[in-house]
Amino acid sequence: MTIIASLLRNAQLPDSPTERLDAELLLAAAIGKSRAFLHTWPERIVSREAAETFAGYLQRRRAGEPVAYILGQQGFWKLDLEVAPHTLIPRPDTELLVEAALELQPATAAKVLDLGTGTGAIALALAHDRPAWQVTAVDRVDAAVALAERNRQRLGLDNVQVGASHWFDALVGQRFDLIVSNPPYIAAEDPHLVAGDVRFEPSSALVAGPDGLDDLRLIVAQAPGHLLPGGRLLLEHGYDQAEAVRQLLTAHGFVEVVSRRDLGGHERITLGRLPC
Repeated sequence: MTIIASLLRNAQLPDSPTERLDAELLLAAAIGKSRAFLHTWPERIVSREAAETFAGYLQRRRAGEPVAYILGQQGFWKLDLEVAPHTLIPRPDTELLVEAALELQPATAAKVLDLGTGTGAIALALAHDRPAWQVTAVDRVDAAVALAERNRQRLGLDNVQVGASHWFDALVGQRFDLIVSNPPYIAAEDPHLVAGDVRFEPSSALVAGPDGLDDLRLIVAQAPGHLLPGGRLLLEHGYDQAEAVRQLLTAHGFVEVVSRRDLGGHERITLGRLPC
């Protein structure tokens, strides 16, 4: 017989920076309970089937596979989202983008666009907190569109419309009060692409040309044609790209261009307003 405390004590994930958390999440999933259950009932006996499932999860994690892909889900903002290997795993850093959008745009009726939605994380978080907003979420990858739609349906967010589009291609003639995006922004030769969880994520959701700015350039250049007068563009980018993104926004006629810092002190999002 094996108990919860013993399984956690013997779980070895030396290459993970969140070893204990990973083990708890994987064991909780294997036994169908919460992490709180593990702490409340550490002496509970775990079935052989659940222990074997946990061992399989640990093996996959030791090979570097992200916990979110192993479990098929990830928490973001106030939501639990289905995730899959064809989409980027939603990260806490991106919640800064959600916070800024909610702060900048009034809670009254508005049209909002999320470009490159992936799991739907940003669009669904905004729609959840702002029922009066009509949110459009698009992605170029059909499997991502289907995943975002499943998340939308499961969360019951009827103020979101999910569709297929490579950036603005399928949005001809449509204009919005606010456009948000967490596009690919990693340079093609960046060494981080072969380290950690990123190795398992789709390169199409990460890489954007030699300097990581290709998609940001396209979005900034085309956004004015899809914003209403006074509308805002809000972008996530790399920790060292804020100055370049500010210059892009200014060059394309945006005003009130500013960047905001994440909890680590890095400038991770930049926004600008289209003049009225």
